[in-house]
Amino acid sequence: MKVSISQELLLAIFEGAKRLYPRETILLLRGQWRKDLIVISDLVIPPLAAHGKGFATVPIHMLPMDFSIVGTVHSHPSGNLAPSSVDLNRSFGKIIMIVAHPFTSEQNVAVYDRAGEKIKLQMTVE
Repeated sequence: MKVSISQELLLAIFEGAKRLYPRETILLLRGQWRKDLIVISDLVIPPLAAHGKGFATVPIHMLPMDFSIVGTVHSHPSGNLAPSSVDLNRSFGKIIMIVAHPFTSEQNVAVYDRAGEKIKLQMTVE
């Protein structure tokens, strides 16, 4: 499986993470799933999200009934790109994207499936 995201969207995610640093950020990823490819097309700000040092959370009952949500993206201000057990247990959608400090390049992002297996990320330029 592969995940595709535009460079523009990734830069928007990085910018949001930088603004909340050192707190974590969380967003929903909207896109389409085609066989072995998930194409991320948009970001959704989740309602009533809480952002803190070492956590970002969303009340599950407040998430929109939107079948185009393919996963979440959240930041790790520590710089660690690995998902924690909490990340895996509270995942929403098919994928978990993590962006890590310093939020500047493709080396600061990783994508995982709900089992914690790394997924290849491809960047597109629009």
